[in-house]
Amino acid sequence: MQTLHIIKIGGSIANSDRRLTTFLKNFSGMDTPKIVVHGGGTAATDLCNKLGIPVRMKEGRRITDKPALDVAVMVYAGLINKTIVAKLQSLSCNALGLSGADLNMIPAQKRQHPRVDYGFVGDVQPEDINTYFIRRLLDEQVVPVFPAITHDGKGQLLNTNADTIASALTIALTKYYHTHLTYCFEKPGVLLDVEDDDSWIRQIDREKYDRLKDQGVINEGMIPKLDTAFEALRREVNSVHIKHVDNLLNDKGTELTL
Repeated sequence: MQTLHIIKIGGSIANSDRRLTTFLKNFSGMDTPKIVVHGGGTAATDLCNKLGIPVRMKEGRRITDKPALDVAVMVYAGLINKTIVAKLQSLSCNALGLSGADLNMIPAQKRQHPRVDYGFVGDVQPEDINTYFIRRLLDEQVVPVFPAITHDGKGQLLNTNADTIASALTIALTKYYHTHLTYCFEKPGVLLDVEDDDSWIRQIDREKYDRLKDQGVINEGMIPKLDTAFEALRREVNSVHIKHVDNLLNDKGTELTL
C-alpha cells in the first residue's frame, strides 16, 4: 500500500500569507500522495464583521444562517481555495480545488440537533465519501484541495467543519492507503494551558483526553478537533498528529494514541 498524508490547516494559517507560503513549500515537497483540507473561519469572521453579519458559535462550532453560508462559500471555496491552488501550482505541485459538491465527492446531511439549530451546517459520514474519483486524482499525482463546503445532494451547499472532513476523508481512504492525518495550526500541539505554548502535550490517549476535558483543561475550540481525531484512530487510521504548521516535516507536536 502507498502512504497517504491528509493535512488539515486552520483558517488562521490560510489567512496568513507567510504561514501559508511556508506550509505549502513544505507540503509540496512531501513525496507521497497527499490531500489538503482547509478551513477559513478567521477570514470568514472578518468578512462577516465588515458586512454586519453576526458570528455565532456553540461548543466550538459555527452556527451558519443563510448570509453566513454565502460568506463561507465565497471565502472557503473561492478566495482561500483558489489561493492555495495557485500557490501550489507555483511550486510545480499540480493541485485541484474541489468542494464536496464537485463530482459528489463529499455529500453531507444537514445537522439535526435536539437543542441547537446550527443552520446550514452539514455532517459527513466516511461511508458516503466518493473515494473513486479521489483515488483517480491521486493516481494522476494531482493534489486535491478541499474547503469546508459540502452539499446535501439536493442542491443545497452546507458549511462543514474542516476537521470533520479531514477525519472522514482519512477514514474512507484507509482501506486503500496507509493513512496519516495531521492537523496543522498556529499552536505547537494540544496545550494544558491555552496561554502557554510551552505546555504542549507530547502524547495523549483517549483516557487522558476525557479526563482533561472533564476538568475543563482542554480549550473548547480544541474539542471538535480531538473528537474527530480520536474517531479516525478508532477507525484504523495509522497515525494522527496535531502540530504547529511550521513543524509539518518533523516530529514535534502532539501524537494521539488510543
